[in-house]
Amino acid sequence: MLTNPHSACSFITHTQVSSSDRLNDQSEQGFTLIELIVFIVVISLALTGLFSVFNQSMLNSIDPIIRVRALELAQSKLDEVLVRKFAENTPAGGVPACGSFDFRPPPLFVQAPCTAIQGVVADPARDDVGDYNGENTADGGYAIAVVVSEQGTELGLASDGLARRVTVTVTMPDAETLTLSGYKVNF
Repeated sequence: MLTNPHSACSFITHTQVSSSDRLNDQSEQGFTLIELIVFIVVISLALTGLFSVFNQSMLNSIDPIIRVRALELAQSKLDEVLVRKFAENTPAGGVPACGSFDFRPPPLFVQAPCTAIQGVVADPARDDVGDYNGENTADGGYAIAVVVSEQGTELGLASDGLARRVTVTVTMPDAETLTLSGYKVNF
């Protein structure tokens, strides 16, 4: 409807808005409730997966520290045992070997003073490898067990009594075990 076509500010028009135009205007205004719910579900699933991976990685990052500590304890105990003499009667320095012949210049071929190797017998002196057999200690939640056995034939020697296997087992706080073994030979 047009009133006074020559007047600049008295121009009024009526336009009709179709129903399809109204739908287009609504879709540009925001998200529907269903779209928001789907978005929230997708994001929550993604975050759940991300947090479970993060949690597992945090648990596994502590695991190497526990294992390294167990390995340090086992190696320390194994070194402590293997630095000792082979047997109670072994001379200082281990030479000549127990039960061997001391080849001194003739006519003195004498057998080394420790002719009878006592076997693996623990005593409180802790001066030979066998003294540690059956030792059980604890260190900050780690249990350390030592077993010493005669195992010379494992190394291809003539008799089991010529070598001793020292086995150190460390039980970690999570009940896993770590085992190290070493040999002390009657040389």
